[in-house]
Amino acid sequence: MIHYFQLFQECLPSLLNGLSVTIIMAVFSIFLAFILGVILGIFSISDFKVLRVISNTYIYIVRGIPLMILGLFLYFGVGAVLDIRFNPLVAAIIALTINASAYMAEIFRGGIQAIDIGQTEAARSLGLGYLKTMHKVILPQAIKIMIPAFLNQFITTLKDTSILSVISVRELTLNGQIIIARNYLPFEVYSYVAAMYLVIITMLSLITKKVERRLSYDNKGKRD
Repeated sequence: MIHYFQLFQECLPSLLNGLSVTIIMAVFSIFLAFILGVILGIFSISDFKVLRVISNTYIYIVRGIPLMILGLFLYFGVGAVLDIRFNPLVAAIIALTINASAYMAEIFRGGIQAIDIGQTEAARSLGLGYLKTMHKVILPQAIKIMIPAFLNQFITTLKDTSILSVISVRELTLNGQIIIARNYLPFEVYSYVAAMYLVIITMLSLITKKVERRLSYDNKGKRD
């Protein structure tokens, strides 16, 4: 047991470096996926058929491709075709963004459609255009409904970062594998990696539940 914790202290600096990269990947990709998801979500409920087709096709294709294959395709396939060498971190963020944006688009679509259609009609009758109606009336309400789903998607994206160790991103999982290659102690090192993921994800899950309770309380108060 003493050896277990001594080894943990030795591995901790490298694991913390990997964890910082993991968090950077998750934060940047979910931010970019949020922006892309808004656009795709609006496209999916647009009156223009072409925009709906673009959004639905994108979502269908992206959700049908495993994240690992997407990362390998971007890093090795696209890199070979364009004759460039991607930075692994950049390729990972792009892959995570593309993957998460398809799910974010569905979250936005559901959140927007949850708002009473009468509010859209009232805004349009007051002379507001489609984009202004979305910006001023619909999105502020819809985003509040979507917040718990956003947080859950962030947790999913954070866990998905481990998959992209296949393209040599020095995140938490790969740093753990590098340590194992040196000390041949997979049980100990993988238990450290799992514990670090567990702590971060448990904290995020507790925050998500707290936000859900708060939003539920606010909505109940408004109804009362």
